[in-house]
Amino acid sequence: MSNKLLQLHFAFNGPFGDEMSEQLVELAKSINQEPGFIWKIWTENAKTHEAGGIYLFHNEETALAYLKKHSERLKQMGIEDIHFKLFDVNEPLTALNHGQIK
Repeated sequence: MSNKLLQLHFAFNGPFGDEMSEQLVELAKSINQEPGFIWKIWTENAKTHEAGGIYLFHNEETALAYLKKHSERLKQMGIEDIHFKLFDVNEPLTALNHGQIK
């Protein structure tokens, strides 16, 4: 098994910044409980009305299972145009550049 990085982004009309941090605390906490989840970097761009995240999972199976679950949740919030990419992680080079992979 090798770690998988999931990149996810979508059109988003807010909230952004501190308001996002306050309103999405429960969602953030729930992500910590997902099988295979290691970490997430939350991404947002208020100027272009986009949001998403960069996630690290233990394997492709858990990354894709989360993608399915989160895509359904986003669709319930009215977000339809969801884009994702799945990547392998080059662990030796990532570690050399201080990337946290475990």
